[in-house]
Amino acid sequence: MKAIVYREYGSPDVLHLEEIAKPEPKAHEVLIKNHATTVNFGDLIARNYRAISPSQFNMMFPIWLLAKLSFGLNRPKNPILGSEFAGEVEAVGSAVTRFKPGDPVFGYLGESMGAYAAYFCISETGVMAIKPAHITYEEAAVVPYGAIMALNLLRKANLQAGQKVLINGASGGIGSAAVQIAKYLGAEVTGVCGAPRLEFVQSLGADHVIDYAVEDFTKNGETYDLIFDILGKCSFASCKNSLKSNGILLFASFKMKQLVQMLRTSRSGKQVICAIASGSLEDLSYVKELVEAGKIRAIIDRCYPMEQAAEAHRYVEEGHKKGNVVITMQIYRNGKNEH
Repeated sequence: MKAIVYREYGSPDVLHLEEIAKPEPKAHEVLIKNHATTVNFGDLIARNYRAISPSQFNMMFPIWLLAKLSFGLNRPKNPILGSEFAGEVEAVGSAVTRFKPGDPVFGYLGESMGAYAAYFCISETGVMAIKPAHITYEEAAVVPYGAIMALNLLRKANLQAGQKVLINGASGGIGSAAVQIAKYLGAEVTGVCGAPRLEFVQSLGADHVIDYAVEDFTKNGETYDLIFDILGKCSFASCKNSLKSNGILLFASFKMKQLVQMLRTSRSGKQVICAIASGSLEDLSYVKELVEAGKIRAIIDRCYPMEQAAEAHRYVEEGHKKGNVVITMQIYRNGKNEH
């Protein structure tokens, strides 16, 4: 079978197609015939992790070190990227009861990755569910990561209807999902992003958008119940006056400084919360309901065939994307689809 493989860290050019053995499911595993995966922030970081210093990493040093050991010190331990997927159940292990061959599914593999392949195995208890019937495999593939992370994190802040929330980094995978989920929960949403993506964030339902290069939201006099900072770009000192009396500054990415701020503000009115979200089957099931109800839309910027994975990574890395970028797990030769 074909897979997009990287045997060394580096630029998008380290990605190449390789013929590898098709896996066989163990007793409690499901074999997925993969139709689509995505290029998200984690894929970019993992692909070039050797060049990512602790200061460049958007989380604190212990997490950087653990990731370094997990990914591999000098070369990748797992040569196949990709955490989101959508495809069909090809075969099931002898003890599997939740799925059957032919089921259309979508899901999230997490840090183990492996979705840049035509086939892969996943535990039947993994973060995987039946695909919403009204969307394509490409659309289904872009949903899991951002939506389950955003949902998990917004729950930690106990966002309520009628509250004002500002999302700093509203055009990324987590941010774009957070805009839609916050609107579904009844919040008034302000999205902060770059000028090329203002229209995209508005299309997600944001009530207000701010171009960070033109306006500093911490100095415009507005106050919020929640400031959700996706990539840890803010500080409590700069945001304090932009929070209401019991407002929360929520960090999805944080270093030791923000963690100390969380401890210091834990008993005061205005609080810092540093949170790590781990995807769960329950979260994915809830996200599926939101998709089926039309509350979350899958917005795709571009689709690339698997033989153009390097170009897909380069497009995302250069900051061009407006929406999600998909890699389709298909190769066409002589009019025939080959895996």
